[in-house]
Amino acid sequence: MKPKLVQGSRDFGPLQLRQRKYIFNTLRDIFSRFGFQEIETPALEMLSTLQGKYGDEGDQLLFKILNNGDYLNGKEVRKQSSPEELEKILAEKDSAALSPLIASRGLRYDLTVPFARFVVLNRNDIAFPFKRYQIQPVWRGDRPQKGRYREFYQCDVDVIGSDSLLYEAELLQVYDQAFAEFDVKVDIRLNNRKLLEALAQMIGQPELFMPITVAIDKLDKIEWKGVAQELEKLGLDEQQQQQIQAAIQAKSLEELAELFGPTNEVGQKGIAELQEVLAFLEGYSFSNNLVLDFSLARGLSYYTGCIFEVVVDTTAPGQEKVKMGSIGGGGRYDNLTAVFGWEGNSGVGCSFGAARIFDVMEELGRFEQIPADEVELFFLCMDEDSLKYGFSCLQACRAAGIKADIYPEAAKFKKQMKYANKRGLQKVVIIGESERTSGQLQLKNMETGEQSSASLEELIAQLKA
Repeated sequence: MKPKLVQGSRDFGPLQLRQRKYIFNTLRDIFSRFGFQEIETPALEMLSTLQGKYGDEGDQLLFKILNNGDYLNGKEVRKQSSPEELEKILAEKDSAALSPLIASRGLRYDLTVPFARFVVLNRNDIAFPFKRYQIQPVWRGDRPQKGRYREFYQCDVDVIGSDSLLYEAELLQVYDQAFAEFDVKVDIRLNNRKLLEALAQMIGQPELFMPITVAIDKLDKIEWKGVAQELEKLGLDEQQQQQIQAAIQAKSLEELAELFGPTNEVGQKGIAELQEVLAFLEGYSFSNNLVLDFSLARGLSYYTGCIFEVVVDTTAPGQEKVKMGSIGGGGRYDNLTAVFGWEGNSGVGCSFGAARIFDVMEELGRFEQIPADEVELFFLCMDEDSLKYGFSCLQACRAAGIKADIYPEAAKFKKQMKYANKRGLQKVVIIGESERTSGQLQLKNMETGEQSSASLEELIAQLKA
């Protein structure tokens, strides 16, 4: 049998895993600094929890899990259909009708909806506002391509239980500080979904708010010409299309306010919210670019207020050739817990696309400072007696909290060195008869080639220092 990876997934070797851990640990440090607490939720959720939260396109990307046992004759099938109905569905190959009968669970699509479910189930034990972060994998049945995987990690921060726009300002700072730490220059794009709702009202088509938003969300991929075609399919005439184009290309909040006019209440409210967020950020010096972008849409259906998206700044020196979609995004959601029976509970959050961030940092060479192997000291022993002596030295190092390892046999020196080089080890200790009898061990720096001698106690002291 030929081994094969599932398309849209990937293996991580020891070096790649350490590099990814660097991303996670950096984010954990920043999240904790801002007062967020870590939680975890199961990989599996009820499909009823997930469906209807991500728009029609998102629902189609959910991974569904077949019910246990004889799923075609199981309890769910018997409860929801008669044998005759099931036979008809199977005969017609109606997968849409069959799916809810044989699959009641699915893999989580994101971390936000499971978080809302978690909050509702645990609300009596939580102090609100509740600030949480979560670093876990998610799954989407998307078409794999560069920067787009079927299994990938998300790193989310959310606040729930407060309407304060202070939290929007905090999340923009979280983004800014994280990418400053990663040494990746980014554009942090900011908009408000109320402005998109106001667009639909401005052209006299409030019922088309969501389809218009989905069309605008494709602007980066299909440009304005493609968006105009999408809007035409919705029945919008050329004048309405031009009004939308003028609004999303506005240069300032003042220009947008004039386009909407004073009677467009939802538009004026969206503008006021953005102004308040910017007021909280007065005096804060961004390391990256904060950009007001009125074309930013974020297609997910649960956003109701400010929305964010992070993209690589390709005008920054050394980053010109990076081609990647958004590497972070989020926003305000006023009604997410309502679908689980808890009304009037507002939240705001943002996500870091760890897989894409990893790819960008790898392309830009930002992992060069991370050693190829975590082992701090590796023992090479030239004969059997030295191997036993080296093993006792190894125990002393580990007892002192030093990451240490040993080659398991007294093989030829060239063979042991080849192994040490292949692992990317930084420091090796060479033990032969003279080192064993004198207690002065030979330390070789594999990067510089320098050699020195020291006692085991001195080596341990150096490494601990």
